[in-house]
Amino acid sequence: MRFPIGLSTSLAVYILRKRLAREPFVPLVLMLEPLFACNLSCSTCGRIREYKHRASEMMTVDECIQSSQECGAPIVSICGGEPLIYPHIAELVTSLVEMGKYVYLCTNGVRLANALSAFKPSSRLQINVHIDGPPEIHDRVVEKDGAYEDAFKGIMMASRRGFQVTVNTTVCKQTNMNQIDALMDKLSQVGVRTFMLSPAYSYDSVESKDCFMDRDDVREKFKDIDTIASRHRLADTPIYLEYLKGQRELECTAWGNPTRNVAGWRSPCYLVADQHYSRYKDLIEKTDWSSYGVGRDPRCRNCMVHCGFEPTAALMVNKQPGDLWKMMKWQLGR
Repeated sequence: MRFPIGLSTSLAVYILRKRLAREPFVPLVLMLEPLFACNLSCSTCGRIREYKHRASEMMTVDECIQSSQECGAPIVSICGGEPLIYPHIAELVTSLVEMGKYVYLCTNGVRLANALSAFKPSSRLQINVHIDGPPEIHDRVVEKDGAYEDAFKGIMMASRRGFQVTVNTTVCKQTNMNQIDALMDKLSQVGVRTFMLSPAYSYDSVESKDCFMDRDDVREKFKDIDTIASRHRLADTPIYLEYLKGQRELECTAWGNPTRNVAGWRSPCYLVADQHYSRYKDLIEKTDWSSYGVGRDPRCRNCMVHCGFEPTAALMVNKQPGDLWKMMKWQLGR
């Protein structure tokens, strides 16, 4: 199976229960950012620039746990910033796992090898390492020589110690997909079984826009993604990949992956922040969701980011005949 059976079963039961209760907003993944500070300055990242005046601030563990309870999403993606420099990261991960959450610990991997002893392998914990290409490309994107080798070492050690490891790659305008395919081959040999691809998404706070793509660029870049998908275990759903290839349209359901950080509940989404709320309920009730999306807000024009459109696929919001079978076949596949 593509994902642990416990995760797949829990998610399916959770969605069914919410649908039977006729709840209009079903959060699937809480994007939790306990800090904005980072040990890298990736050229594609807006967080360290957008919140640079709050880089010294952190959420407490209690605030993180309360946010998870407030939202209720079965999956928590701990991101940032760099979570491994959060001083209470081991306590936070342990607490969330004990609550029955499925945790994705998202890291740039630089500190991973030295941090592993603080964690225990679990079917509820996935270590998600960000790598943007082969060594020379990755190090240039993250603006640090040797960053790829540090991450690669951490991945090898994590796999050997029994941790589940996913590699997340942001595909930029200059990205060579053949190099990504070869990178996946190399990483698969050291224990990585799942890969996630996402087109580089534009932040207003990032001055250089050369790496970002418009919708036509994305469709051209992903037109042959089926070849890669047939060779590697992708975490991207087939419905989302069809959207990236331009074979169908999807409605953005950013409320499916709400973001909570030091500033509060980010509204409306991971990319755009028109407001921050102190309560999850306010995020849902006070955000005018109908005013965002392609054709409604110019900032959404080229957005095809996974955290906005993968919930659409998982929740079958724009369901077409055969979609359920596609999702089942994908989950049961290699």
